[in-house]
Amino acid sequence: MHKHILFQGLANMNDYPGRYRWDIQYHYPEIVRRFGPWLQRFERYLAVPPPPEMYPDIERFGNINFGLTVGWWLDIPGPPDGSLAFTPPKFGLGRGGMCYIPWKATEDFMGGEVTPAEKTVLRWVTLFKYPEGVPVEEGEDWYLNVHAKEVMQQPGLTRFFSSRTLSMSNALPGFRPPPGKVGVASPWVRVTDEPLPWVRVTEQWYENFDGWHKSVIEKPPKYTKPPWANYHEYPFLKPAVDFWSIFVMEFPTQDILKDYNHTAFTL
Repeated sequence: MHKHILFQGLANMNDYPGRYRWDIQYHYPEIVRRFGPWLQRFERYLAVPPPPEMYPDIERFGNINFGLTVGWWLDIPGPPDGSLAFTPPKFGLGRGGMCYIPWKATEDFMGGEVTPAEKTVLRWVTLFKYPEGVPVEEGEDWYLNVHAKEVMQQPGLTRFFSSRTLSMSNALPGFRPPPGKVGVASPWVRVTDEPLPWVRVTEQWYENFDGWHKSVIEKPPKYTKPPWANYHEYPFLKPAVDFWSIFVMEFPTQDILKDYNHTAFTL
C-alpha cells in the first residue's frame, strides 16, 4: 500500500483556468475509470495563495502555485493495462515533482498530541532531495540527527512529521510526456522504470501565514548548514530544483473518487 504525492505547479498562471478544466473534464475521470479499483482515496488540494507581501520570501522555497494531489493505493497495477493514452493538455503542466511514500509518516517529530479544536492548521508541505553526488545516507544523517531537532525550535510551529520516499519509478502504466518535456501535448511516450529522485516529503504546520513567517523568516532558529549545501540559507537546497513547497489547508478541495463515482470502474 502506497501514497502517491504529486506537486502541481504552473509556469504561467494564465493557464490556471485551462489546467483546472482539463483536470475536471478529462484527467480525473480518466484516472478514476482506469485505476479506480486500485485506489482507496484520491484527493486534490488547491494551493493556498500567500499574502502578497510574503511572496518575495516564499518564492525562495520553490513555491508551488496550483495544487497537490494525493492518492492512497491498495496496489499499483502493472503494465500492460489495455487502456488508451490519457487526454493530453494543450498547455504546459509547469513545475513540480512526484513521489511515493508509505501510508503513515516514517517520522513523527512533534505536535501529535494537539487536538483539532486547539489550533487552526496551515500545512506547509515540502518535497526535497539532496544535491547530486551527496550520498542519501549522509543527507539523512544531517536531516534526522541535526536539522529536524533545530526545526522543532521554530516559534510558531505546531506540527512536524516526515516520510521517507519509497524506491519506486513512475510505476503507473501508460503514456506520459517525454522526460524533460512536461507539458508537451504530443507525442507522449510509455512510462519507464527510471527511479524517482526525491528523498522526503515533510509537513510543517502553522496556525496561519503570520505563524509561518515568524518561524521561517523573522525569528528562525539557528540552523547548522551541511557541508554539501547548494543554497546559502535555509533550507540549504536549491529551490525549484532540489526543494519544492506548497501551502494547503487541512481538508481537501476535492474528493476525486466521490465526485467521479458515476464512472464505471472498468478498463
